[in-house]
Amino acid sequence: MATDEILLDVEERMEKTIDGLKSNLAGIRTGRANPGLVDSLKVDVYGSTVPIKQLASVGAPDPNQIVIRAYDPSTLKSIEKAIQASTLGLNPQIDGQVIRLNVPALSSDVRRNMVGRVHELAEEARIAIRNVRRDGNKKAEQAEKAKEISEDDRDAVKNEIQDLTKKFEGKIGELAKAREKEVLDS
Repeated sequence: MATDEILLDVEERMEKTIDGLKSNLAGIRTGRANPGLVDSLKVDVYGSTVPIKQLASVGAPDPNQIVIRAYDPSTLKSIEKAIQASTLGLNPQIDGQVIRLNVPALSSDVRRNMVGRVHELAEEARIAIRNVRRDGNKKAEQAEKAKEISEDDRDAVKNEIQDLTKKFEGKIGELAKAREKEVLDS
C-alpha cells in the first residue's frame, strides 16, 4: 500500500468522523427551534422505518416553533408517535395538515446537560480520530515490513498522520465550542 493511499484513507475516515459529529451536534437542542432537532427521527410507516426527511418537510418559521408538513397526510399520526417516543421532550400538535412543535426555553439545568452531551460527542469523535490514526500507523508499519515503502517513508507517513490528527481534533474542538455557545446563549 503506497503512502498516498494510506494518507488518503486516513483523511477520508477522519472527514467522515467530522461529518458524523456535525450531524450529532445538530440534534442537540438549543433554546431556538431548529429543524435539525427532528432530522434523526425514524418513523414507522408503510411497514418499515423511514427517516422523517423522506416523509415530510421540516421548517422553523419562528424561533420557538418547528413545523412539519407531511407529504402524505395519512402519515401524520405515525410522525406524531415517533416524536412522542423520542427523547426530545417535545409535545407535537396536529394542526390540519401540519404538526407543530413548540420549543420551550431551556432551563439552566437542561442547558448544563446539553453542554455535557456536546462534550461527550466531541470526546467520542476524538477517540474515533485517534483510532483512525492508530489504523493508519499500523498500515504504514505493515507496508514497511512488506518492503512496499522505506523506513523513512513510514516515518514521514506517521508524521503526516499525526498532523492530520491534530488538524481534525482542532476541528472537533471548534465545532464543540460553537455548539456549546449556541446552547448557552440561546
